[in-house]
Amino acid sequence: MSADHARDRDRAPRESEATDAALWDPETGDAPDPVTGPAPSAPQDGLTERDRMILALESRTFRYVGAKERAIREEIGISKVAYYVRLNALLDDPSALRAAPAVVNRLRDRRTSEDGVPPVRDSGRVA
Repeated sequence: MSADHARDRDRAPRESEATDAALWDPETGDAPDPVTGPAPSAPQDGLTERDRMILALESRTFRYVGAKERAIREEIGISKVAYYVRLNALLDDPSALRAAPAVVNRLRDRRTSEDGVPPVRDSGRVA
């Protein structure tokens, strides 16, 4: 055995290796996907950690143009389109309503008020 192999065998595992080993399930043989990481957990209330982060982000206010989109990318790690698709699904989820009723009801009201009939133009003017 060469000196390199002996040194590798005797070294302590790196943090990522220790984390992967801790997430490995010996009964099923499941390990986290190295690209996407561990699957999001679904606790008893039916919301994942990402869903909670989305609801928390929606409860905040943003002062500057683009600040919300930047927070979506940096804090949640998904695209703006994926964020709004998931948020729309959360508005119909009873567990989201139980978790954050004020946020969900506010967003539901905004969603239905914008679906109203378009205003009628009575002026008859072309431009």
